[in-house]
Amino acid sequence: MPASERDAADRARLTRLLSRERALWRRGVRHVAGVDEAGLGPLAGPVVAAAVIMPAGHGIPGVDDSKKLTAKQRATLEVQIRAQAVAVGIGLADMEEIARINIYQAGLLAMRRALDDLAVPPERVFLDARLLPNLPWPQEALIRGDAQIHCVACASIVAKVFRDRLMEEYDRLYPGYGFARHKGYGTVEHRGAIADRGPCPIHRRGFRGAGTQPELFA
Repeated sequence: MPASERDAADRARLTRLLSRERALWRRGVRHVAGVDEAGLGPLAGPVVAAAVIMPAGHGIPGVDDSKKLTAKQRATLEVQIRAQAVAVGIGLADMEEIARINIYQAGLLAMRRALDDLAVPPERVFLDARLLPNLPWPQEALIRGDAQIHCVACASIVAKVFRDRLMEEYDRLYPGYGFARHKGYGTVEHRGAIADRGPCPIHRRGFRGAGTQPELFA
């Protein structure tokens, strides 16, 4: 795609992504937080969530659902988001919490922790697909919110980059499993390493993973 067409597509996407936030900004709601998580499906590592509040009237070209971006694009955008955001919060739910309360509840816990980590409290919260219980701020959840709302897309990028870097650190702590490559997901390489070496401390005990996979660990 020529650069001019790519730039036009980026501008059109940014306009679409900002539509809900702009409606709130026009009503005087300035601090709109987007929340998203990364790591619900892997066999290892924590769930990581991010909450992002961008300045009213401001958007970042190129921002999109993190799954649609390359690792290089995510890394570049993550730097821009952190530099320009009003506030960024990070929340984790670790392997023990995942085992104790289940992966769905762990995702909710990580998202609430990300919101609590914000230096500036939000006036409105947008989430991807799920509402949070007992949240003190008005909230709205949209299916595929990370592809529809700018601040949620920003949060998806920050969460993904944070978790990927964490898994690269785990790769150095627990070599031989390939965490830097597959980030804990159940690839053939990863399952083969588990079969050869057994689980390591960051593997999720008794976790069935996404869908209807058989239980990996007793």
